[in-house]
Amino acid sequence: MMANYNHPFHLVDYSPWPLTGAIGVMTLVTGMVKWFHNFNLNLLILGYLIIILTMIQWWRDICREGTFQGKHTILVTKGLRWGMILFIVSEVFFFISFFWAFFHSSLSPNIEIGSMWPPMNIMPFNPFQIPLLNTIILISSGVTVTWAHHAMMENNLSQTNQSLFITICLGGYFTILQAYEYIEAPFTIADSIYGSTFFMATGFHGLHVIIGTIFLIVCFYRSLNNHFSSNHHFGFEAAAWYWHFVDVVWLFLYISIYWWGN
Repeated sequence: MMANYNHPFHLVDYSPWPLTGAIGVMTLVTGMVKWFHNFNLNLLILGYLIIILTMIQWWRDICREGTFQGKHTILVTKGLRWGMILFIVSEVFFFISFFWAFFHSSLSPNIEIGSMWPPMNIMPFNPFQIPLLNTIILISSGVTVTWAHHAMMENNLSQTNQSLFITICLGGYFTILQAYEYIEAPFTIADSIYGSTFFMATGFHGLHVIIGTIFLIVCFYRSLNNHFSSNHHFGFEAAAWYWHFVDVVWLFLYISIYWWGN
């Protein structure tokens, strides 16, 4: 019987969480449609609850596999690394589509928007106010997450926890400032191609910041519980890679949409 387990490859155990996750996403999308048409939030909230519960229990099982059951061997971790790299590459192409739409519309503005960019009657944001502050915040968070990584490789748990906590605070601060910017925006997603490309690109980036912050919060919890060591911490490494990707995308957004597009 043991011969069946004597292999270096990652064969996952039977799990109900992919099914509950799919049900949660279906409930969420259906609830969103219901909210748009009937202004009823019940199904939407139920969808969020199912997804949150699925996330907590699925991540718990993965932490058990990697930390206590010893299933994340060197070869398994190598496979996980390639999976994360390919996932980030797919995210890069996801954002390329938004930049493509933005530059296609801005480099050759058509007659419907006044043959000018930004379009007529659009008041864009001042790039040297909240957008510049958000740029400084994200670059600083990239420094602190790198500090956390180096501290973890040197088994300095106190500095790891301090720098991770600072990174999480900076991610939360960025999200709050972007929400404030959206509330104060003088245009909406329905205001020409400028509003559509602006809110799609910056909105999806904001969603990625929230996901990355949750990723780092989970790593912070795991670090407090001594789940990581200097040579076994791929969960944190994946979070750090993702966070650096979020940083780089924001730099392109700031330079192209906020500054050059202004």
